[in-house]
Amino acid sequence: MSRKAPRSSDVPATVPAAPGTLAALEQAFDDPALPPHLRPLLQQACDVLRDAATTADTERNRYRAVFDAVPDPVSIIDWNGTVLDVNKAGMTAYQRTREEIVGKPIEFLNPDLPRDHLRPVWDTLSRGETYVVEVTNMRADGRRFPVEVHSAGFDDDGQTRIVAVARDLSGRRIAELRYRELMETIDKGILVRDADGRIIHANAAAIRLFDIQPGQSVSQALGRERWLIVDEHGRQLAEHEYPALRALHTGQPVGSTVLGFYDKQLRKLTWLTVTAVPQFDSGDDRPRQVLSMFSDVTALKRDSALFDRAQTLAHIGGWEWDTGRNALYLTGEAQRILGQHPAPTTIEELLACLREPDRRRLRVALDHAIEHGRGLSLEMQGWQASGRLFWVRVIGEAETGDPLSAHITGTLQDITERKQAEETLRVQARTDPLTGLLNRDAILEDLETRLSDASFARAAVLYIDLDRFKIVNDVLGHAAGDRLLSAAARRIQRAVGSEGLIARFGGDEFLVICGTDDEPSRPERLADAILEAFSESFRMDGEEFSITASIGIAQSPIDGRRAPQLIQNADVAMYDSKRRGRNDWQAFTAELAEQQLQRLQLETHLRRAVSNDEFNLVYQPLVRLDTGKVVAAEALIRWNNRSLGQMRPDHFISHAETTGDIVGIGGWVLRQACRQMRRWRDQGLPLDRIAVNVSYRQFLGEDLAEHVRAALHDSGLSGDSLELEFTERVLIEDAPDTVRTFTTLRDMGVVLTIDDFGEGYSALNYLRRLPIHGLKLSQLFVQGVPDRKSDVAVCQAVTGIARSLGLSLVAEGIETQLQRRFLLEMGVTIGQGFLFSPGIAPEDLKSHYLPPEETP
Repeated sequence: MSRKAPRSSDVPATVPAAPGTLAALEQAFDDPALPPHLRPLLQQACDVLRDAATTADTERNRYRAVFDAVPDPVSIIDWNGTVLDVNKAGMTAYQRTREEIVGKPIEFLNPDLPRDHLRPVWDTLSRGETYVVEVTNMRADGRRFPVEVHSAGFDDDGQTRIVAVARDLSGRRIAELRYRELMETIDKGILVRDADGRIIHANAAAIRLFDIQPGQSVSQALGRERWLIVDEHGRQLAEHEYPALRALHTGQPVGSTVLGFYDKQLRKLTWLTVTAVPQFDSGDDRPRQVLSMFSDVTALKRDSALFDRAQTLAHIGGWEWDTGRNALYLTGEAQRILGQHPAPTTIEELLACLREPDRRRLRVALDHAIEHGRGLSLEMQGWQASGRLFWVRVIGEAETGDPLSAHITGTLQDITERKQAEETLRVQARTDPLTGLLNRDAILEDLETRLSDASFARAAVLYIDLDRFKIVNDVLGHAAGDRLLSAAARRIQRAVGSEGLIARFGGDEFLVICGTDDEPSRPERLADAILEAFSESFRMDGEEFSITASIGIAQSPIDGRRAPQLIQNADVAMYDSKRRGRNDWQAFTAELAEQQLQRLQLETHLRRAVSNDEFNLVYQPLVRLDTGKVVAAEALIRWNNRSLGQMRPDHFISHAETTGDIVGIGGWVLRQACRQMRRWRDQGLPLDRIAVNVSYRQFLGEDLAEHVRAALHDSGLSGDSLELEFTERVLIEDAPDTVRTFTTLRDMGVVLTIDDFGEGYSALNYLRRLPIHGLKLSQLFVQGVPDRKSDVAVCQAVTGIARSLGLSLVAEGIETQLQRRFLLEMGVTIGQGFLFSPGIAPEDLKSHYLPPEETP
């Protein structure tokens, strides 16, 4: 933006100024009263001013000559969009004088510009780049014409101006329209591929030639899964050998090449000549695109050897049946498919190769084709002479004429591999690979089918969840966990037997579907049998584990008439069973339905809480236990809903984690807390850091490190200003991503702490491997000190662990001076709790905190 150009706005102002000044100087020079020593100075000033005026006139005339010589409309525009000057081509194009244009906003020439249209222009020019856009300009008579505008910025004596060159596209649009009309009317198929080989256009002839259906993607319709392409010798072409891709790679045209296109869907071989021509942009040495032209030459390619080779490649044989003479002709590939020695020569011998009832189906189809002159298409099974079972697709079409001498011709395609693959995929698609049971999709389909049949509509769903499975999986690893799931599946199978369908629904959850028409109490009886099957401990890697099950039962039609509703209600009942103590079953009830309705209402309000601005943060100080000085603060969320009122965090956080809404809520908390920390810093409040709780769902469901980086950047904080508190549930997600995310956060300087340590799945192995900074001693244990021995022992143990591993330790929930003194004696220096302050508004934290009074 350092280039300079004459300011057109200065032209009318400076021209009269120079003569007036010069005349004044000359008049002063002629004044007899002028002191002699000033005459040389005035003479010198007059000479300089004359030279400057001459130079300015020359530069001005040169600028105007160059400006008006540009054949395209050129406008000089102020940064705010006001037109300062326009050249002759612009006045001609817009059919207006310079006086009518100058001083007007750019919208005067471009009335169709959107609001804030200058914003992308400013952004682009500020980067030193040229902004290019296609818009519509307007002439004085109101007619529009398309233009391509190139805008650049320049410095005009400290003022940033915009020079905009508008190129009239009317002629190019007409040429493009004619080119497009030619492409669409020519009788040759044309495909256009971009520089990466992707098909970007197919003309009408190509759409007909390749049988592309309305609404179908051209790339999908011409994909390798549908088309098999061979050369004249029947050799299958690799993708890089296609003429269009060869032309793209070499930059040279590929002349007329004969290729065979076999349509796998229609079982049809078409011979085409293909010519590929690369197209370049001006000055480029790499093709911008390639145009391929296709002509159908199938009628010229009746050579039987080429067809036989192509049919063999596609596992397709030909056959013809002369009904009058009962003579059957089979090509060599058709004989290979049937695998009979000698090959069948009559239709009866062909039918004998097939299994019943396919033999009868083909006989009926042949008779129908002869009688009505129609075609046939059947997939059938048969036996080769070697005993090998095969699948074959028979396609035929009858020739019209005398029924006594009618001919039916067609193809035989070996589809054995496809059928075997379909069956394998069908079984795999319905089977859980670990347990061999039905999988989630299969059980949902079977349950929906059962419920849609009135004669089987009375059914029950048992939703089974293994208790304490995650602990075993964490202690012994995923391999042992998989073996445990397989063993659990076998126990469920033994308990249910043939009385129901069993599926692994996901993770450590199983479903059982059983009928209740003949025995209404069957669901409860099977639930008792399953619980009994889990009464015996499991042995894994020399260890013995007691794994029980929690079961929920829902029955149709009283608990639901559709599969999703029935399964959901069984799930609700299962969770109620867990809540009541596990290792039991619970049937779905009206009370559970009401609880579920309340939960759904809570989740609905919770999902809108961020957008409705219903959350706010309070901050609980972290203080030095010896002095009471505030050193940090923990952000705590509060929710005030207009319908539900003030909601405690323990009432809605678990719901948010279950639904996944915690990810959005946690992101909001992170951003708000960082902004508040920035405000405190700006106000001079000497806090070391702000602490924010992070849910395991945030940890697993999003790129947490990047979100933290963005929040710190937006608030202008360094990483050590932020502390993230994770629950122990994060620790048991033993994946490489866990360590990688912790490492990335620590490299950013963020302080990492394990919250409520000791309440969950505490595993010292994780503390050793993960790059964390500290632990928070749960208030669950702090509340019992110094009187309860068990709590004292836990606090001492956690303190010892933190000290041994070099981790910091913060005590939560301190409410009494006795607890504070006990913790100080144990070596804990930082704590928080109601003894010092509850969660308070951010402006209250600025108050000075004195140490709590010592009790004598």
